Amino acid sequence: MEPGEIEALFTRGDGDYLFARWGRPIVPVVFGVDDASLSVFKGAFEAVVVLAGHKMAETDPELGANLMVFAFREWGELLEVKDLGRLVPELPALVARLEAAGANQYRIFRFEASGAIKAAFVFLRMDAALAGMEAETLALAQAVQTALLWSDRAFDGTSPLARVGERVILRPEIGAVIRAGYDPVLPVMARDPSHALRLAARVRVG
Repeated sequence: MEPGEIEALFTRGDGDYLFARWGRPIVPVVFGVDDASLSVFKGAFEAVVVLAGHKMAETDPELGANLMVFAFREWGELLEVKDLGRLVPELPALVARLEAAGANQYRIFRFEASGAIKAAFVFLRMDAALAGMEAETLALAQAVQTALLWSDRAFDGTSPLARVGERVILRPEIGAVIRAGYDPVLPVMARDPSHALRLAARVRVG
């Protein structure tokens, strides 16, 4: 990928460049899916974490789990989840906004003092579009989109995944960006667009 293409992946709708990666080991937990889908989700997160050269853990000493995925039928169900309102400020207003927009997914990130990702919350309203997806595809897409703090426009009109025959895989160029983003020489958070040049140099080497 060219530096400009990589820069676009982390340039938000307001024009600001913002990159962040996880600083602590990732501890995922998935609610609202059956056991078979649960293993698929955990496998997808593990695959992306291994690709990144990052780590997973059994528990987070501060949060217990720090990557929470909720699958449900209607947005209003989130208001019934015990203590979720303490983790997600202004949850009723958020639910109302997502209902009005007809959204079927939403992600929220929390950050360390360093700017690194501390926690992520993934909400999946299983409408016809999401329910019709293979579990492997849905799980891999969520794992990729929580591995880094991508722009809110990064995957508009395009997917980070590609189909090869019967299999759905992570697009190699996106995988290369994730791997480069976790280079320990690079900062855990960056706001200067020149950071994209450093990513591009590592993508080419990789």
